[in-house]
Amino acid sequence: MLRNYLSVTIRALKKHRFYTFINVFGLSVGLTCFLMISLLVIDELSFDAFQEDIEHVYRMDFSGTINGNSFITCLAGPATAEAMIRDFPEVTDALRLRSIGDRLIKRKDEVETFKEGKVVYAEKNFFQFFDIPLIIGNPETALEKPRSIAISESAAKKIFNDEDPIGQLVTIDNGDSHEITAVFKDMPTNMHFHYDFLFSMEGLEEAQQGIWLSFNFNTYLKLTPETEASIFEAKFPTLIEKYLGPEIQQFLGQSITEFYESGNTAGFELFPMKDIHLYSDKLGELEQNGSIRYVYIFGAIAMFILILACINFMNLSTARSANRAKEVGVRKVLGAYRQHLIQQFMSEAFTITFISILLAFGLTYALLPSFNTLSDKAIQTSTLFSPFFYAIMFGVLLTVGFLAGSYPAFYLSKFRPVDVLKGKLNLGLKSGGIRSTLVVIQFSISIIMMIGTAIVFDQLSYIQNKKLGYDKEQIFMIEDAWLLENNLDAFKNEVINLPGVENGTIASFLPVGTTNNNNLWFKGQTAGTGDNYVMHNYRIDENYIATLGMKMKLGRAFSVDFPNDSTKVLMNESAAKQFGFTDPVGSYISTYDGSRNEPVSLPLQIIGIVEDFHFSTMRESIGPLIFTLDRARGFISFKLKTDDINNTVERIEDKWNEMAAGQPFSTSFMDDRFDNLYESEQRIGRIFGVFAFLAIFIACLGLYGLAAFSAEQKTKEIGIRKVLGASIMQIVALLGKEFLKLVIISFFIGSIVAFFTMKEWLNDFEYRVEFSPMTFILTGLIALSIAWLTMSFQSVKTARTNPVKALKDE
Repeated sequence: MLRNYLSVTIRALKKHRFYTFINVFGLSVGLTCFLMISLLVIDELSFDAFQEDIEHVYRMDFSGTINGNSFITCLAGPATAEAMIRDFPEVTDALRLRSIGDRLIKRKDEVETFKEGKVVYAEKNFFQFFDIPLIIGNPETALEKPRSIAISESAAKKIFNDEDPIGQLVTIDNGDSHEITAVFKDMPTNMHFHYDFLFSMEGLEEAQQGIWLSFNFNTYLKLTPETEASIFEAKFPTLIEKYLGPEIQQFLGQSITEFYESGNTAGFELFPMKDIHLYSDKLGELEQNGSIRYVYIFGAIAMFILILACINFMNLSTARSANRAKEVGVRKVLGAYRQHLIQQFMSEAFTITFISILLAFGLTYALLPSFNTLSDKAIQTSTLFSPFFYAIMFGVLLTVGFLAGSYPAFYLSKFRPVDVLKGKLNLGLKSGGIRSTLVVIQFSISIIMMIGTAIVFDQLSYIQNKKLGYDKEQIFMIEDAWLLENNLDAFKNEVINLPGVENGTIASFLPVGTTNNNNLWFKGQTAGTGDNYVMHNYRIDENYIATLGMKMKLGRAFSVDFPNDSTKVLMNESAAKQFGFTDPVGSYISTYDGSRNEPVSLPLQIIGIVEDFHFSTMRESIGPLIFTLDRARGFISFKLKTDDINNTVERIEDKWNEMAAGQPFSTSFMDDRFDNLYESEQRIGRIFGVFAFLAIFIACLGLYGLAAFSAEQKTKEIGIRKVLGASIMQIVALLGKEFLKLVIISFFIGSIVAFFTMKEWLNDFEYRVEFSPMTFILTGLIALSIAWLTMSFQSVKTARTNPVKALKDE
């Protein structure tokens, strides 16, 4: 029986090559999209799964509210980890990481310098805490000594080539020497942090401080298997009272009770390590994490495209039912049961699905590198040959084969032989209510994706063109300005005098995601009294405001003409509003002097108010910001005013090589860094665009097949109409009007769904584009035009056929 099913299936597929091609090709494209997006979703869901005891590993986060300002961070104070182990038997181990930004690393006594960004201070128990295997070295002693470093396999290859790195010395930032004590396997790509250099935290002065309110350390805990995190967290108020209470009293002049009674809050939270990548977006993240929302979006896209491909199969199968009806009738007359017919048609569906999934697997293998580039992933082709992925493909084969073949099988097998053989079966296009519904679903999905893509790019365009409050164009940024040492001011002055350079500033704090700093500020001249707020603090020089083209709302900016400006302060409009100043210029705010071992009040007089500008992303409202006069020598930035950018940059580089000989010249432009802030949105837009195109392509492929079948069914009608004088355009309109009605219905359904879906996505942005009716109208016109062209191609071909050929068999 099976052999008979197979032979009949092959014969039917060969007989109708055109429809077989459309089915196989459409399913292959849909399955390829599904498999690639499945790889992406699997990768996102697998983050940190390598950690065997991940169910018991948590990160200690902190959140609080001070005078109405709420904040949440994944950082804790240096004393937190030790206290958790000491005070709570539920904690079996604790580990701290201290992110330190970029470092210049080179082999001792050699010239070549490597700028490395994947650098962190780590506790000596790092390799016992995380399941990162060592290639060389002892995991128990690798980070035991001060100035010892464990490096990744990739870093060892880059710096030492094939030499044994153990015992080798490297210098950090042209300063102290450190010893390589271990080489570890590169951290898994699906881990929520990635480092190539682990510096020993032993000997790090900051790590020895007994402070709780200085949030700089990512702190991880391991709990006993029987400990429930929610029950354990109930003990944290006592922890707050015991350790944070005295510091709140010291810095704010309030007891912990008075602190709470004033409406303030403070609390620790245990955040599961397994949820960090997809559910955490807090201050102090070690890397930019993903989002579970995008996993849902990608999952939905995968399902949508798979549904589109299945609908193509179902539509073409039912549309061609007239051609199979007599076959069904004859089979039934000869004694075939309905179940035998169902099995026959299901075997055809599974055969087409099997061929399609083999082609899809090959396409996925070939396109995976391009997909990795599109999605910014590093999915390995070996994943395609894993048992888990084979199980997915087998599941897809069963699901798609059943979904794509079930309706045609049950539909075709129900025909009554007597009706079929007497020619009483009406299978015209208008009778295909189910088929029309499926076409509407197809184009609704396509239009949703097209509108979604358009709105994502509208939002990105809005971000690009919105007035930011500063000038990001032609701001040339040089990193690691501290490498100039005593030549810093001379370099800045000489570059400013170059043709095409307008101004320059020395500052690490730039509004493109470079560095952030938060301090506690008090209204009045004495820290520890009066209203207090946690605010961002930018340390800048006298040229900062002018170089970035910011505007002063009140007062003046810092100036070299006023030597005492180091005791003054600027703030933005939001900060002035937060403090409640009616006449801020001349008023005082205060903070604690961070250069002292003991807290000492530092009063600062306000001399100017800067117009609000976007110093964080458009996802957040403009917050309060304080400017103090103090060089942070991470960057030196220049405002260029020239059309010959390349020549000007070359001259600046010549000056750098003259004054910082042998040091790396690392540069970027501010507008490029600004774009990088929205890299995830750009990536979403690209993915949406590609799969929206594929969705409309698959839908049109099915529409083309239906149009071809419709034209085939109406061949004689078309011949008669042409004999009676109908024009080609009239015949095209006849063939296309039913489909165009369905596309118009799809447009209204898709527009409504897209409106509410994208409105929810835009809610992530504090500053967002308004919906434009033109976005929906243009998308509808594009979809309508594509559908019309698809149908017209086949319709014109049919309409131009000689009517004699259509009528000679009558």
